[in-house]
Amino acid sequence: MSRIGNKPVQIPAGVEVAVDGNHIAVKGSKGTLEMDFYNKLAINVEDGVLTVSRPDDERETRARHGLTRALIANMVEGVSEGFTKSLELAGVGYRVQLKGTTLELSLGYSHPVTYPAPEGITFEVPDNTHIHVKGIDKQQVGQVAAEIRSKRPPEPYKGKGIHYVGEHIRRKLGKAAK
Repeated sequence: MSRIGNKPVQIPAGVEVAVDGNHIAVKGSKGTLEMDFYNKLAINVEDGVLTVSRPDDERETRARHGLTRALIANMVEGVSEGFTKSLELAGVGYRVQLKGTTLELSLGYSHPVTYPAPEGITFEVPDNTHIHVKGIDKQQVGQVAAEIRSKRPPEPYKGKGIHYVGEHIRRKLGKAAK
């Protein structure tokens, strides 16, 4: 029994959900997202509530039931509120600047690292050590944040690098800890 798949998705005011065969389109104030879902599942929209149901208990259908419901819930939340991932730079001389839609990162290399914003993603730089990645697609926001973090991942000895806000970096003592 899928507990996630059986939960109904509340559709807020201002969000339109259109189901056509095995294709769903969600339109809201921040944009539009579309997805093709597993053709055995049934999606019903009634009175501002979306439900996902499955016709049988086959392994594949059960596996995709909760997944489909979670993806649709993320689409509804994305077009109404959006998603944000926050990154922080730690290290002497590590800083970031926003030039147009491109991030310019100084990460201790001999050259600045640039990262252009993909379509559907916006960057906010409140100060020179913080980055906010914003967008309506949860997967894309997480992927872009992970790619930026991979430019200089945090290292365990001094904690220098790019890390998520609130992320705990396990520290090592180094060779002085005999």
